[in-house]
Amino acid sequence: MDTYILLFQCRDQRGIVAKISDFIFKHGGNIVTADQYSTDFQKGYFFIRLEFVVGTKPGIKAGLERGLGLIAKGFSAKFSLHDKNKPLRMGVLVSKPSHCLAEILYLWQEKELRLEIPFVISNFAGHAELVKQYKIPFYFIPAESKDRKEAELLKLVSEKTDFLVLARYMLLLSRKFLGAYGKEILNIHHGFLPSFKGRNPYRQALSSGVKIIGATSHFVTERLDEGPMIAQEVESISHKDSLADLTRKGKNLEKKALIDAICAYVDYRVIKFDNKTIVF
Repeated sequence: MDTYILLFQCRDQRGIVAKISDFIFKHGGNIVTADQYSTDFQKGYFFIRLEFVVGTKPGIKAGLERGLGLIAKGFSAKFSLHDKNKPLRMGVLVSKPSHCLAEILYLWQEKELRLEIPFVISNFAGHAELVKQYKIPFYFIPAESKDRKEAELLKLVSEKTDFLVLARYMLLLSRKFLGAYGKEILNIHHGFLPSFKGRNPYRQALSSGVKIIGATSHFVTERLDEGPMIAQEVESISHKDSLADLTRKGKNLEKKALIDAICAYVDYRVIKFDNKTIVF
């Protein structure tokens, strides 16, 4: 049996679940899990994630996509269909901070991340030894704010990845790069968005006298730290905490928020809506 995941969204209206369920039934499928949400059942938007199994045969996915496309057209909906057993390829970009990279590599080795990592790219050569331990290709590209070397990046990432993760990559990616890459990019910001955007968020938090710090994983857009948020983590702090304390506590929050976002993304549990996300 093959397992597929369907993501479907549209204006809420009668008959959506019935129509999709009947279609899956008539194709010999069986629904394994179903999660749905409506912002308002009378005039809001409807979102559903279905996981179902169906018999293996040539061209099955193409046939399912054609049929679901007709259903989507009838409801003026958007949909995507994914093969659960085909892991996504995640490229990793990272600068000098290593904690998020180390967490990703460890969990990947332990098979807790269901994905492929075709390479790690960094503008800090010191990560080569760490990445080598996991037998993953490492590329040192000495990018900096004055020369981001985006053409070199694109040559590596365009063909070999399904999405990218910025695991504390400390350079902005330009609008041109985002348009040329054309796939989704996840970022970890070491601040509790929408507060403390940009540089030195822990210093900003310390200066503001907040009692909670956080980390935010979000989709990358052209606007700095303003993409749809996927996961956030927080921890209480006090007047006794120094900048070093905030940075130390924040690293654990960053790792957790980034891994949660990656897991949700590769399990197809994230649906973007306006500048928000529905995370099942």
